[in-house]
Amino acid sequence: MPLFTGVVPPVVTPLNPDFTVDFASFEAALNHLVDAGVHGVFVLGSTGEVVFHDAEIRARIIDHAIKTVAGRVPVLVGAIDMTTDRVISHARTAASAGADAVVVTAPFYTRTNQAETIDHFHYVREAVDLPVVGYDIPVCVGMKLTRDTINTLARDGTLAGLKDSSGDDAALRYVLSDLKDLDGFFGMTGSEIMVDTALSMGAHGVVPGLANVDPHGYVELWNKVQAGDLTGARQVQERLCRLFEIVWIAAGRTSAGAAGVGSFKTAMREMGIIATNTMARPARLLNDDETAKIRAILGASGLIG
Repeated sequence: MPLFTGVVPPVVTPLNPDFTVDFASFEAALNHLVDAGVHGVFVLGSTGEVVFHDAEIRARIIDHAIKTVAGRVPVLVGAIDMTTDRVISHARTAASAGADAVVVTAPFYTRTNQAETIDHFHYVREAVDLPVVGYDIPVCVGMKLTRDTINTLARDGTLAGLKDSSGDDAALRYVLSDLKDLDGFFGMTGSEIMVDTALSMGAHGVVPGLANVDPHGYVELWNKVQAGDLTGARQVQERLCRLFEIVWIAAGRTSAGAAGVGSFKTAMREMGIIATNTMARPARLLNDDETAKIRAILGASGLIG
């Protein structure tokens, strides 16, 4: 069986108006997810604004997440930074805190090739006694993990799994087919709107940022696919696609990342899960007009009255 399966949301990191971490809201966000039946949580990913937090704050976030979850589901932790030694330091912090796995991208800003990226993952795996999950997100790191790279790292025991946020569903399909004989390996899609398709083609789970807003919907979708109810799964996916339209409301006035994460935070604030929709600087938070549009979509989705 794959090491991890199911719905594993990348958790937002709520902030206070002074840009410090709102740990009370973070705890509420984690409980919101676990109580909805998710199968794991991923802290300090892109949705968690990982690169905006220094090592000390990251350590506090990890510790708080593991204590809050308290063994109810696995906790995957992003060890994401520009260079190998920084990643190793974050990974060791996660391991010491009791994380179940670390999630690692290719290096960024520094210019590397596929061979050096393979070395990077080898160095991290050698440094920590935890499963390492490859995170393919070329829009952020400037490099795609190729099919050959993922196959090499999976078959030599370096990667336990893959979180695919490349948007290249064909490449994910090839990787899933290539590695279907490899015990324990898992491949998860980072898409919010192609989950039914990815699961139908063999993905072992999903890491959807929108699950911060509607975890029940993604758990329902997962359960319907597992039961073979693909028609029902498609109907749930289509409803989630309509809800996903919140991520485009602030596009243009904010960056794509700020519009997406900002919409999740705004929706969660409007639902009473977290206290503010503050974003890490320089990302802009959503304004009152954008919030009103999000409320309309939440209402149409039945998430608020």
